[in-house]
Amino acid sequence: MQRDKAYVIKHYKKSLDWINNLRGLSEEQWRTPIAPGKWSVAEVIGHLPPWDMFVLNHRVPFLLTDERLPKGPDVAHLNTMAAKKSREQAMEETLNDFISTRRQLLQTIQQWTNEQWQHSFKIGQSEMTIIDYFVGLINHDLHHFSQIQNVIHV
Repeated sequence: MQRDKAYVIKHYKKSLDWINNLRGLSEEQWRTPIAPGKWSVAEVIGHLPPWDMFVLNHRVPFLLTDERLPKGPDVAHLNTMAAKKSREQAMEETLNDFISTRRQLLQTIQQWTNEQWQHSFKIGQSEMTIIDYFVGLINHDLHHFSQIQNVIHV
């Protein structure tokens, strides 16, 4: 599978469609855990927008520079707060949060040239290209989308 700008853009566009398809879920499906003792569909989807915002605000501005990347957030805390928020808000609101933040991120990264996608940077001791970084984010999405599909069969 080709891992390039087009691959990333295609995934991000398809993720918007995939999320929109969840609008047909019942409240029961939306609140169903992906496995016993695990997050619900709502919580899984709800934890994605804060990460998109983190990437948009604390990664994107630095990826094409030689500046050091800011320290990442406390993963457990961010995920806990996002899960709590998605438990308390309506499905429509959670889905709209995802769509809004994902569109912002998509609009930003679509502007990069093919050469910029090949730019290397460091996270800690690891060096990677921007493509590598976004493929990792895509794999995170796909992992969670698969978990949800296994529960609600969409």
